[in-house]
Amino acid sequence: MTSYAITAGQIEHYADALAQFEHLLGRLQGEEAQRTTHGELEALVHAEGSELLRRLIQGHLDQRGHEEPMRERVVGADGVARTHHRAGCTRCLETRFGEVIVTRRGYGGRGLDSVFPLDAELNLPADKYSHGLREEVVQEVVGGSFDEAVAHLARAGGGQIAKRQAEEVSVDLSQDFDAFYDQPLALPQAAPEAGKLLVISADGKGIVMHPNALRAATRRALEREAHKQHTRLSPGEKKNRKRMATVASVYEVAPYPRTPEQILDPEQQPEGKRPRPQRKRTWARVEADQGTVIEQAFAEAVRRDPQQKMHWVVLTDGNEDLLRQVAAAAKRYKVEIVLVQDFIHVLEYLWKAAYALHPDAAEARERWVMDRATAVLEGRAQDVAVGLRRAATRKQLSQNARKPLDKAADYIDNNQQRLQYNRALRHGLPIATGVIEGACRHLVKDRMDITGARWGLARAEAILKLRSLKISGDLPAYLAFHFEQERKRNYPGPPIPLAVRRAA
Repeated sequence: MTSYAITAGQIEHYADALAQFEHLLGRLQGEEAQRTTHGELEALVHAEGSELLRRLIQGHLDQRGHEEPMRERVVGADGVARTHHRAGCTRCLETRFGEVIVTRRGYGGRGLDSVFPLDAELNLPADKYSHGLREEVVQEVVGGSFDEAVAHLARAGGGQIAKRQAEEVSVDLSQDFDAFYDQPLALPQAAPEAGKLLVISADGKGIVMHPNALRAATRRALEREAHKQHTRLSPGEKKNRKRMATVASVYEVAPYPRTPEQILDPEQQPEGKRPRPQRKRTWARVEADQGTVIEQAFAEAVRRDPQQKMHWVVLTDGNEDLLRQVAAAAKRYKVEIVLVQDFIHVLEYLWKAAYALHPDAAEARERWVMDRATAVLEGRAQDVAVGLRRAATRKQLSQNARKPLDKAADYIDNNQQRLQYNRALRHGLPIATGVIEGACRHLVKDRMDITGARWGLARAEAILKLRSLKISGDLPAYLAFHFEQERKRNYPGPPIPLAVRRAA
């Protein structure tokens, strides 16, 4: 452990911290403390220790302010020199341990904003909330409501923040999201591996919004809507309208060949352990439209594999708008992709058809679905579609009763090119969108659907970005990047000391 010498001149700035340390030691050694439980002891050290840490920060800031050199003039970011000097200028800083006061020198001139060189050195925020307290806020608001985050900080003691300010801090913290991911990958392990799969998947999830945060078409529909009943909502009527968030995921995974039997029979397992997705990045956007998010997904894939050494796979649920955006992005980036449609969606259509054919025979339904699912996985989807229509005709179902079978047949016909599961399984490609379905639930629903929540656009977008960073494992790196970007924004041209005034 490195030791640091403390001079007599410096120790005076830490006198309050030393006094607090002695006070804490005294309480720990006192008779009353000898009768405490370990839990009470923890609470005591936490409270008194937090105050000790606050005083240590205050002492350091006092030392920095006392030792700050006085300059004859300082040039600000506007290139204009400030020649008027003021000592003892103060500002508050709310840290994670509590409030401290920063005392520093200010430089100004007639009609000019004051410049504080020490603010730039310390990279102080534009408001009063420190970087450490902002990190605490982020960790809380990505998992729970703003009210819960504020209450947690209050229980923990130390730095405090009001709900409105916590919301504003969250929006501010998220502003460098796109810039962070626009950086090139520089890590050695970022080199793409030939033969590996690079998977892109996307889906949508609705978020209840304030009316003024809805997209134009949804807002117009809401304005046209008239309640059929005045004292209660009609059956199926929605009180709130939702704005669709687009969720995207990009990850890498090794091929995992399987057979149809291994997909449908839990007792038949493929040889070898199923490979886990690697370097998975998942994010959601509610402010940006679907096309923008798909563009970002392809840009992320190109960032990882600019030479297309990996096999690119796009997993979808068959949404037509999404498919158009994917096709357009693939054309713009000139990349070859394999489109695979989610097999679970096919199974859902088959099960609905099975209930129409065998409404009272559970075992027959099970066998019927298993046979058709196996055929689809073997690459005989067209045969299954033809068989569905024939079965409905042979059973002489009414036009209404046969709808599930016709829908299933139409779904298979319309998506045949993306239902070539025999090839996908042979080459070890994924055939289910479990990753993105889980992301929709974990990333969006678990936080944004908290009971009673109605979101403004800026706050919803901020929380989705911050949750995306945490889920993708990028939050610590992002915060460091963001604070550096804050330095550039708040202090774009660090004050230039032209001449230090020497003491007479």
